[in-house]
This record gives sequence, structure tokens and C-alpha cells, in this order.
Amino acid sequence: MKALIHEHVALAPLTTFKIGGPARYFTNALAQRDLVDSIQFAKTKKLPIFVLGGGSNLLVSDAGFPGLVIKVGIAGVEWEVDRDRTLVRAGAGEEWDPLVGSCVERGLAGIECLSGIPGSVGGTPVQNVGAYGQEVSEVLVRVRAYDRLTDSVVELSHEQCQFTYRSSLFNTKAKDRYIVLEGTYSLLNHGAPSIRYPDLQREFEGRTSSPTLSEVRTAVRRIRAKKAMLLVDGDPDCRSAGSFFKNPIVTEKQFGELQARAGSTVPRYPAPEGKVKTAAAWLIEQAGFSKGYSLGSAALSTKHTLALVNKGDAKAGDILRLAREIRLRVHDKFGIELVPEPVFVGFDSSSLC
Repeated sequence: MKALIHEHVALAPLTTFKIGGPARYFTNALAQRDLVDSIQFAKTKKLPIFVLGGGSNLLVSDAGFPGLVIKVGIAGVEWEVDRDRTLVRAGAGEEWDPLVGSCVERGLAGIECLSGIPGSVGGTPVQNVGAYGQEVSEVLVRVRAYDRLTDSVVELSHEQCQFTYRSSLFNTKAKDRYIVLEGTYSLLNHGAPSIRYPDLQREFEGRTSSPTLSEVRTAVRRIRAKKAMLLVDGDPDCRSAGSFFKNPIVTEKQFGELQARAGSTVPRYPAPEGKVKTAAAWLIEQAGFSKGYSLGSAALSTKHTLALVNKGDAKAGDILRLAREIRLRVHDKFGIELVPEPVFVGFDSSSLC
């Protein structure tokens, strides 16, 4: 049976921002066959394609998307237990946080700090999802994907995914080429949880016993809730894409210059290749923005300055105007270019922040 293609489907309800116009065409691909049929439909009509996952890390333009939006809903989880590790194979349409919960319940360590992150499995390798001292790239061993260039299903190893901070092959060199069908993660059986991140360490200060995986997951979700980074029905601070800007990674020289400009101690964290990661939220606050700052219906979260939120009737243009103001002021004060983290859908490149 051919994939069911719908016309003029509202995209705002399918995103955590609750912003954006309609898709000209839309389909929910529940199986690989649906995906292939949908791609052929788009080729026949010469339509651009956007692949939608959980809708948690994107901003859709007010005009919507003029092509075909494919929501990947491929489900299923398989567990392959070895002596020390378990391979977890999950369909791209599986919700991420429930999968993390299932792994924690089975005593599998490696992604417990990635609890509470909205979205689906398919987005985790694309963005190299990370939080509280863990990244998906630490445990992901391979990705099964549809290659739009060769019209074939391929398996990509960890090395082939070319992971770096918040990026991968899928959103850099081969952007729009691959559609993730399945991810395979290697997790440690009965492993100790990770508490490398300062926020987590503070949660367990004074304890004489080591926290369990379940306790770390609960703590991470609690921390995220305090920062409006956990989706909670009825909480207006949750109408966002989570962290709107990436934490800047700079050279030691650039960090020294930043420290001199700031005139105070600047947060610093380890980063690859001897570089330094600093806190985007700190830069935003030091540039004069406070929690709850608003520009019309677009605002900073009342809980965390790194999240831009829709106060109820914001348009995509409102979010972009606020993002531009933040980027400009941070650059003027510190010489640092903040890089947006969400995917922008349906925008003309000249209109982006």
C-alpha cells in the first residue's frame, strides 16, 4: 500500500515551540516502505523534503514548508545482551526519554544523564545530543539510514558519523542526504551512573553512598524541570526548543580575551582538542538579559536564559528578532558569536538570525 500523503497540514502542533505555518504535503512514515514511497512522491513532484522527528529542536517559519514533510514514526526496540554490555536497537520514531527510562530500569548505564530530553531516537545522532556530562556519541555504535543519494539503506559506523560537539555527518557534510531509520547504542550492564557535571554533583553533595542510575535519572529530570528544559503540560516556559544557543567552544587565546573583556571569572569547561567550552547562558545574562525578558510575544524563559519561549501567540519572526538582539549584544560586549542550536525550517537564509 502506498504511503498516505496529506495536504496543508499544520506543523505548529507537532513542535514544542507551537509555532509555524503548514506543510504543503505531509506523511507519517511508520515503516521503511512508507519512507521510500514518500521520497519517490517528492521526486515526482520535484518537492523539497524535510524530515520531522519529535519536533523539539526546530523552528518552523510562519509561511510553513513548501514541500513534503515526512514524520518518521518507525517504532520498535530490541535488546541484545552480552556479558558486560547490552546493544539497544531502537527505531527512529521511538520517543527518546521513555527509551532512556527503560534502559535505566534494566540497569544499563551510559545515557542516564540524557534523561528528560524531548524528541525521538532519530534526532539523537543528528545533533549528537548531549547533557550533564554525557553525549550520545559516547555510546552510539551504528546508525541505519536511508541514503537519498543512492536510494538505498546503509549502515554507518560510529566513525563514519563524524561526531563533534552538537554535530555529526548528518547535519554538516551530508546534510539532507541521510534519513535515520534506527540507532544502536552500546550500554554497560549494571554500570555506575555518571555524575561528572557540577549541577549533578551538587544534587548528591553530602551523601555517603553512591547514587543509583535511577536516582541520577530522577535528579537530571528535576534539574531540567527547574530550568524549563523538561516538557510539562501547562507550563508556558515549555513552549520552546530547549537551549536556543550552543555553548561556545573557543581557543585558549580567545578565552583569555573573553576573560579580559568580562573582568570577572568566566565559566569554563573542558572541550576537545585542548579548547575551552564556556556557558552561553552566562554570556547572555552578562550582556544584560534577565530571565523573563520579552520582546513582544517572544521571551526568555523565566527559569533559564538559554531558552527562548513562545508566550502564547508568538510568530517565528518574533523568535528570530529576539535571537538577533541577544546575539548582537553578546557579540558587542564579548566578541563571541552565539550559534543557534535549533533547525530552521522553511526560512529564506537571508531572514535567519
